[in-house]
Amino acid sequence: MRVVLAEDLFLLRDGLVRLLQAHGFEIAAAVESGPELAAALAELNPDVAVVDVRLPPTHTDEGLQCALDARRKRPGLPVLVLSQHVEQLYARELLADGSGGVGYLLKDRVFDAEQFVDAVRRVAAGGTAMDPQVIQQLLARRSGDDGPLARLTPREREVLELMAQGRSNAAIAGKLVVTERAIAKHTANIFAKLGLEVSDDDNRRVLAVLAYLDHGR
Repeated sequence: MRVVLAEDLFLLRDGLVRLLQAHGFEIAAAVESGPELAAALAELNPDVAVVDVRLPPTHTDEGLQCALDARRKRPGLPVLVLSQHVEQLYARELLADGSGGVGYLLKDRVFDAEQFVDAVRRVAAGGTAMDPQVIQQLLARRSGDDGPLARLTPREREVLELMAQGRSNAAIAGKLVVTERAIAKHTANIFAKLGLEVSDDDNRRVLAVLAYLDHGR
């Protein structure tokens, strides 16, 4: 699996390269600036891009914008964005096209090697890997609405948060210490209340939920 990595801090970039290589990834390029990232994504056609939001020369959202531009040119390009803080605007932009293969993690998650590598693999496979803090803020932003989200029970909201992180029904059941059948029932209720079509495709399901939370009314 070929990875393009963009991170301007040398020590962190070098550490991520070593970590990914140790888990069987091929590093197609490891760059430190927006222009270098744009060139690498255009020329190397990676399986997944792992991108710091803030890169030189602007140190604003250069990395994110390069990744979004690459996804416009190659729809569905898997992108895992790393950020120092939760920025809902970045999450919204990343999810805006409604296609799979997206992730948004706080940099703190990088220090959990197993969690980080799992997120890269999940995104590369076309799934989602959204940081729990991002999901909680999106849910909180919508919790005051009078729409369908307000009709979810506390347990259904808990399941929805875990779904949005990209977890399967089996993983959610293990996390909440309930049966997988119970989670399937909660999931069906969630989709019914949100007016979303139930799908066997977990990634499409998660993306639909995220799109609803961020854009639906």
